[in-house]
Amino acid sequence: MPRPLHRGVSGIRVSGNSNDFWDAEVKDKTEKEESDRNHSSSQSFLSLRSPFRLFFQDNSPPKYGVTENGFTSDPFGGGTPRSRHRLTMLFLKLSLVVIVILALTGSFWWTISISTSSRGHIFRGYRRLQEQLVSDLWDIGELSLGPSRLKEIEFCSEEFENYIPCFNVSENVALGYSDGNEYDRLCGHGSRKSCLVLPPVNYKIPLRWPTGKEVIWVANVKITGQEVFSSGSLTKRMMMLEEDQISFRSASLMFDGVEDYSHQIAEMIGLRNESNFIQAGVRTILDIGCGYGSFGAHLFSKQLLTMCIANYESSGSQVQLTLERGLPAMIGSFNSKQLPYPSLSFDMLHCARCGVDWDKKDGIFLIEADRVLKPGGYFVWTSPLTNVHTSLRDKEKQKRWNFVRDFAENLCWELISQQDETVVWKKTNTKSCYSSRKPGSCPPICSKGQDAESPYYRPLQNCIGGTNSRQWVPIEERATWPFRSNLNKNELELYGLHSEELVVDTANYKTAVRNYWSLLSPLIFSDHPKRPGDEDPSPPYNMFRNVLDMNARYGGFNAALLEAGKSVWVMNVVPTTGPNYLPPVLDRGYIGVSHNWCEAFPTYPRTYDMVHADGLLSLETSQYRRCTMLDLFTEIDRLLRPEGWVIIHDKAPLIESARALTVQLKWDARVIEIESNSDERLLICQKPFFKRQATS
Repeated sequence: MPRPLHRGVSGIRVSGNSNDFWDAEVKDKTEKEESDRNHSSSQSFLSLRSPFRLFFQDNSPPKYGVTENGFTSDPFGGGTPRSRHRLTMLFLKLSLVVIVILALTGSFWWTISISTSSRGHIFRGYRRLQEQLVSDLWDIGELSLGPSRLKEIEFCSEEFENYIPCFNVSENVALGYSDGNEYDRLCGHGSRKSCLVLPPVNYKIPLRWPTGKEVIWVANVKITGQEVFSSGSLTKRMMMLEEDQISFRSASLMFDGVEDYSHQIAEMIGLRNESNFIQAGVRTILDIGCGYGSFGAHLFSKQLLTMCIANYESSGSQVQLTLERGLPAMIGSFNSKQLPYPSLSFDMLHCARCGVDWDKKDGIFLIEADRVLKPGGYFVWTSPLTNVHTSLRDKEKQKRWNFVRDFAENLCWELISQQDETVVWKKTNTKSCYSSRKPGSCPPICSKGQDAESPYYRPLQNCIGGTNSRQWVPIEERATWPFRSNLNKNELELYGLHSEELVVDTANYKTAVRNYWSLLSPLIFSDHPKRPGDEDPSPPYNMFRNVLDMNARYGGFNAALLEAGKSVWVMNVVPTTGPNYLPPVLDRGYIGVSHNWCEAFPTYPRTYDMVHADGLLSLETSQYRRCTMLDLFTEIDRLLRPEGWVIIHDKAPLIESARALTVQLKWDARVIEIESNSDERLLICQKPFFKRQATS
């Protein structure tokens, strides 16, 4: 029996094995039309008001051959389907045997013909060729098995409910990591589990934004009552546990409210209040050790975008709770590696009792903070260490505070204000400050070889980065938000881009967003998007909040969503396998990160309401494959919330391959034709809400 894909719209089904139509107008079709459609060979389509046509496919294999890896073979051959299939299988098996024999024979004669002195020079290259041969033979072997290999993936056991590949503290400790490095990200072979992560037993769909910003379900996150009330960062305590919910408040008995706190920071900078941050050039903020996101939640209403980063935590995670509230967050730390952001990325860095010892390791954490801070940007630090009165009575605290203050001065940060436990520095606007320092001042300036524009989890550098970047532009000299999202001609030239490229990109995504919504509106944006038994929701009827763009390019999808008035935030991911467009994305006032999609994304399961991938499959399959398409889709499933949506736009053969993989993932999927481009397709999927049975 097909599963309904909709959210409260009766009579609509989007199951991959169903021939039902999405649109209720199908009920008015005549019996003749129904009979004609039933006699069509393998697929038909429904014309929509948007320039798309929806394909309804039966259970027959896709027209392109599909392997378990998700890669396609060319369609060919004549005769009956059964005879073609037998001949193809026989041909592939014989080819496999011949290739193995030829490879082994050639390898043997080639090896004995090489002199002893030359073998060492080519051993590594030969080994790579052997590995590639094994990989190719494996793909051929999988292809010969045909569709029978496309079996559904099993569910993970309960212990993997909050599973994050690459973050295994116990394994890191066993490998000898310590001093905080055991919490670092470590991606290697075998770090993935080939199973689907199920939600906790009592998991509930998050409340709609903006209600979900203030109230979340306890069962959706891994946290204990003790952790709720335990000590932590300033904003971590601004929450209350109420039966099956956690509510967040703007005031605390132990601290002034977050509104008063942000108002204080604005006054220390010289502004009237936090609403004037934008006029001072501040739009994006990196909130280090963000607690549970209350600082960012408050500033969101002021048009400020805050990215929360915190260490991996197996329970009571700051990142998990912040994301559950519908606020930007990801796992990240200053332990030993550079953050996956380009140099000069953020307008402000904020640390309120964030747990980072800035005076440790000869100030190398402050150097990394300086690297990602834009010229003229602000570094805000709230800590008992900065309280002058208590430091005078504690010699050790005074020593640590003096180190940070002096080191910040060597970084060319100006201490502009200090009140109680809060200090605000401003980074220099000009590079000339570095040359005016005393000879031999530490840290030194990075050479061009050391100063990578967009390092990807590279070891921390003990030199000042970003000074060689062409993007060295003080925040006061940039356009304020929202005008900042439209980069001017001079700014585009810094990235080697032309204004026409951005205009075309923006126009294409505006059209795409309209078309996406025309397809999804009957399902999730009706006047009453409710499930059976639910009460009618109050406005706004917004079912999306957290959006992941897996191949963001210039951030056009993000721009189109905001212009369309959608109450979303977008994690713009720029793959490391393609051109580095992340600097212009961040300079437009959006947030984003570099990432290798053959590795797990640094976040918890059930993070995003929608995942969007435009051209990602083409990009990834053009590279040397360290992972399969199935690996990629399994990771998407881990990131996606139950009842979440996936929109993939790519070449037709790749979409056919991806559609076949959705069977293994138990997703409901539909392929949609793009009338303006017959070579491309859309794949729209929904992840069903599978519930784990409670154990007695």
